[in-house]
Amino acid sequence: MAEVKDFTKYLKKLQRKNDEDKDDNPFEALNRDYDWNDQADIADSGEYDGYDSTGPSYKERIRKHRIAVAVRTIAGIVITALIVAAVYVSWRDKHFTESSITSSVKIADASGAKAINLEGYVLTYSKDGVSCLDGEGQQLWNQTYQMQNPTVHTCKNVVAIGDYNGHNIYVANTGGALGEIDTNLPIRDFCVASQGVVAAALDDKSVTWIYLFDATGNTLASFKTTMQDSGYPIDISISPSGELVCVSYLKADSGKLKTSVAFFNFGAVGQNLADNYASGYDYPDVVVPYVQFMNDSKIFAVADDRIMFYSGKEVPTSQTESLTGDEEIKSVFYNDTHVGIVFVNNTEEGAYRLQIYGETGNLDTTIYFDTEYVDVLFDNGQIVVYGENEYILYDMKGTEKYRGTFDRAVKVMVPTNVRSKFLLVTERSLDTLELK
Repeated sequence: MAEVKDFTKYLKKLQRKNDEDKDDNPFEALNRDYDWNDQADIADSGEYDGYDSTGPSYKERIRKHRIAVAVRTIAGIVITALIVAAVYVSWRDKHFTESSITSSVKIADASGAKAINLEGYVLTYSKDGVSCLDGEGQQLWNQTYQMQNPTVHTCKNVVAIGDYNGHNIYVANTGGALGEIDTNLPIRDFCVASQGVVAAALDDKSVTWIYLFDATGNTLASFKTTMQDSGYPIDISISPSGELVCVSYLKADSGKLKTSVAFFNFGAVGQNLADNYASGYDYPDVVVPYVQFMNDSKIFAVADDRIMFYSGKEVPTSQTESLTGDEEIKSVFYNDTHVGIVFVNNTEEGAYRLQIYGETGNLDTTIYFDTEYVDVLFDNGQIVVYGENEYILYDMKGTEKYRGTFDRAVKVMVPTNVRSKFLLVTERSLDTLELK
C-alpha cells in the first residue's frame, strides 16, 4: 500500500477515484495503490499548502494568544496597583478614635534629667552622665561625665554630648560609645554627622577655629576665622555624610551688621577648592542665628526676617527665600524632608501658627493650634504636636486625625516603627501609647 503523507490529500484522492468508478463499494479503493499528483491536489484544495481551511493561520493564533496574555498581565498589574494604592490611602488617611496605654515599665527617677528621641530609642542625660534605653525600658549603655550645662546634638542614630566652654565631646550611637574628643580649646558650638564626625567651633582668644574630628578624637581638618575677615561664627551645621559644613558668620560692616552663610567642602571636590570654600551668600542688615542640613543636599537657614533654602551636594546654591517680616519665631523643627516653623500668632485661629515647608522651600501646610507644646514631630507621614498633658495628630495636609490627653506629665513622646504607637517618657516610667 502507498505511504500516506497527507491524510487530507489521501481522502480526496479516494473520493475522486470512487466518483470515477461509481463503485458500489467505495472503500474498495483502500485496497489499491495510487500515484500522487501534487499539482492536482493543490488545484483541488484551492490553497497552496494543500489544506482546506478558512480559519486563522497558526501564526495569527499565536499572535492573538500573546496579545491576550499581555492584556491579562497588564490588567492584573493595574488591579494590583489600584489595590495597593487604596490600602496606602486608607493607611495614610486613617483617623483614630481612641487611645490606651498598653504597657508601662518603671525607670530610674529621671528628675532633673532631660530626655530626647534617638532614632526610636530614649536618650536621657544630665550633668553626671548619659544613658540609652530601648522601647522596653532596658538600659543599653551609659556614659558618665561631669558637665555644668551639657548640650546634645544628634544625627540619625548618632549623638554628641558636650559642654559650653568645656573641652570634651562624647560621641555614641544607639549601639554604644564611639569615642571621646578632647578639643584642647574651649567649646563654643558643635554638631555631629551620621558616622560620628564632629564639627566644633573653638575659642582661641582673637581667633575662632572650626575643627573637624572623627569620633575617636583625631583631627580631620581645621580652619580659622576672625572678626576682621569673615566675622564671628554664630552657628554651624554639618551634613549627614560629614563632607559639607555650613557656617553662619556675623560681622560688623561699615557700622552695620551683616551675616554671611558659607559652605565648606571637605570631600573629594573640596580638595581642589581654596581653603575648601565652596560657596557663600551675604545678607546685609540681617542676623542668621540658625543653619541646618536636612540631608546631604538640602540646607535651610532661619534669619530674623526670612527663611532661606539651599540645594547642592558639592557646591550648595541659594534656592529660595520666604520672608517672615517682624513676626516672632518661637521654635524650629525639621526632618530630612520638611521644615516646621512655629510663629506666635495670638489670633482667634490659634495662639500658634505652624508653617511647614518642603525641602525646596515651598510652603506645604499651615496649622493653627493653642496647645502649650513641648515638641513637634514629623514622622510616618504625619505631624505630632504635643505638650506635657495633651497631643494632636495631623496628616501632612494639616487635617486633624486625633486629639488626646496624657494621664501624667510627659517629657518626651517618641515615635516607633508603627505610626499608631508611641513611647511616652515620664518622670518615673516608660509607657507605650497605642491609637485605634
